[in-house]
Amino acid sequence: MSRAYVHGYEDREVRRLRDQAASLTELLHWDTAFPAGASVLEAGCGVGAQTVTLAANSPGATITSIDIAADSLARAEATARAAGHDDVRFAQADIFALPFADAVFDHVFVCFVLEHLARPGAALTALRRVLKPGGTMTVIEGDHGSTYFHPGSDYARRAVQCQVTLQARGGGNADIGRQLFPLLTGAGLEAVQVSPRMVYVDASRPALVEGFTRNTFTAMIEGVREPALAAGLMTAEDFDRGIADLYRAAEPDGTFCYTFFKAVGVEPDGRQGLA
Repeated sequence: MSRAYVHGYEDREVRRLRDQAASLTELLHWDTAFPAGASVLEAGCGVGAQTVTLAANSPGATITSIDIAADSLARAEATARAAGHDDVRFAQADIFALPFADAVFDHVFVCFVLEHLARPGAALTALRRVLKPGGTMTVIEGDHGSTYFHPGSDYARRAVQCQVTLQARGGGNADIGRQLFPLLTGAGLEAVQVSPRMVYVDASRPALVEGFTRNTFTAMIEGVREPALAAGLMTAEDFDRGIADLYRAAEPDGTFCYTFFKAVGVEPDGRQGLA
């Protein structure tokens, strides 16, 4: 899948992904559900943070979850089984070399994957091959350029930019959320609809203060400290001040905002345009 995962694969990142999934379930997935009998491909399931929600919201659907990383796939399967989802199928596979026949899935679900790929449009085209005519593709991505917070801090913004820069150097794009409409339409999907999902956090939402501002977003930026310093993107003192300022936004008088984008497109009848 040619995926450079800038956040790493340590246990801390696994916890962060699960915190993120738990804190964003209602925002991102209140309308994520597939009917009984439908065949669903989850492409790039990672450690299964989204898999459990996908399965819980779609009882009776046949879900196949794939990832290129064997370790992540094992974690995903263990997570799904622990949550009682014994019917989810797991397989190690590359998005660019899918081991499935043409037009075998009713729906394809892709969450937080395109941002890590150097060729996101080609990935969508590869996924279209296994989607039935009239089927849907759902894609969810974030956009770091949508980040803003109070109190403001240039140090915090520079720390966030470190993560954006490192991801770009690895071939990814942390600002890809804003590009979902042209990406899906460019790949040949029709009737594409994009829904922005803004996370707004203040002290009246303590679960999000802890689950998102602290444990998801700030933890993610904090996690790139060593590669950011090694790349000379910031000094240690300035980076640490930026992280402290991000945590400052989680205080009782602070606020934090970030926008995710959820796109749904339809595979056209006739199968035209597939590479």
